[in-house]
Amino acid sequence: MIFFRAIQVLNEAGVLLAYHDRSDGGLCVTLCEMAFAARTGLDIRLDLPATDALSLLFSEEAGAVIQVRRQDADTVRDMFREAPGLTDHIHLIGTLNGERLLNITHQDKKIFSGAVLELQRQWAETSFRMQALRDNPECAREEQETLHDATDPGLSVHVSFEAQAPAVHGGARPRVAILREQGVNGHVEMAAAFQRAGFDSYDVHMEDIISGDVTLKSFHGLAACGGFSYGDVLGAGGGWAKSVLYNERGRAEFESFFARGDTFGLGVCNGCQMFSHLRTLIPGAENWPLFVRNRSEQFEARLVMVEVMPSPSILFRDMAGSRLPIAVAHGEGRTHYPSTGGASSAPACLRYIDNHGRPTEIYPYNPNGSTQGATGFTNTDGRYTILMPHPERVFLRKQFSWFPVAWRQEESPWLQLFRNARIWLG
Repeated sequence: MIFFRAIQVLNEAGVLLAYHDRSDGGLCVTLCEMAFAARTGLDIRLDLPATDALSLLFSEEAGAVIQVRRQDADTVRDMFREAPGLTDHIHLIGTLNGERLLNITHQDKKIFSGAVLELQRQWAETSFRMQALRDNPECAREEQETLHDATDPGLSVHVSFEAQAPAVHGGARPRVAILREQGVNGHVEMAAAFQRAGFDSYDVHMEDIISGDVTLKSFHGLAACGGFSYGDVLGAGGGWAKSVLYNERGRAEFESFFARGDTFGLGVCNGCQMFSHLRTLIPGAENWPLFVRNRSEQFEARLVMVEVMPSPSILFRDMAGSRLPIAVAHGEGRTHYPSTGGASSAPACLRYIDNHGRPTEIYPYNPNGSTQGATGFTNTDGRYTILMPHPERVFLRKQFSWFPVAWRQEESPWLQLFRNARIWLG
């Protein structure tokens, strides 16, 4: 408890840069994994007297490695030394190096030196072999080969626009229906994103519309959410769409909403699949693709890089050229064009890119294998947009598992997508 509290104090004070416990693999594995994640080298000095190197490097007893700034090292060491029971258990063991080497010295004798990239390839070999048997072997091979790219810069951010808040007169807050079905779980984030952008968000279940308890006539926006509709069984998005297509009241409600000139819509993940099956009801969406099982044959949940493409989408107005990380979480996100069997003429507004900023079909940069990396589409007048990734899950900085140090604002660039809808309504 004393150790835990000390770590919390350091974290709250912004002193702690990284933390990794050593209980699984020992100190050696801990240092390797930290070097892999940071894409950096380490110079490690193990100077404890009367202790052999193997015990130091591979003991899995309770313990942790923390990273702090050089100027904070003495303060951190003093704090632990003043904590009851921790006085003799805090040690400065090393620093970073720019050579991407792991160098380990024990009592002034270098006992190991290895390239971090090669160590990571060895570390990942077992997972690669298992993945090649369990999943699509080509995807497993592509992911393993990414470790050969010594120039990989990792995730990055390039924002091509200035954040713009809607100019709202008289406090008007248009109504947006946050649509969900059995099992959908992305409605809370979606509602929060639209609410922050200047809308009043309303939770609308499909049963509300089919029963006639709710009509879409009073709404200007419609967002079909992601999650696990119908338990995320294969084709769940299509099943959701059929509850509209084959229900007289539901079909009439949606068809009337889509036909109005003052409405917009956003379909994400399961909602993207659902909207794609409604493409015959949405003006200018006839060439939208359907979405089928990921090329990897697995559910993919990760942070990936995407680029906003020039398109008529009202949601991506003035955002073209931006390259940003975004969350994905789906099992069926690969584009399929039933009418042509190849690329579609539907306007694409978002595509997967690798860490160098290049459009890609390579796994895992492209998590589902969509042709030319395309993962977002809009209709011809730009009012309706479908996306496989989740912008609503990253509209705040704190929602990211990684963000650049320079980000100080609470809101991320993805909030502009929701603000653009409000700006469009005027």
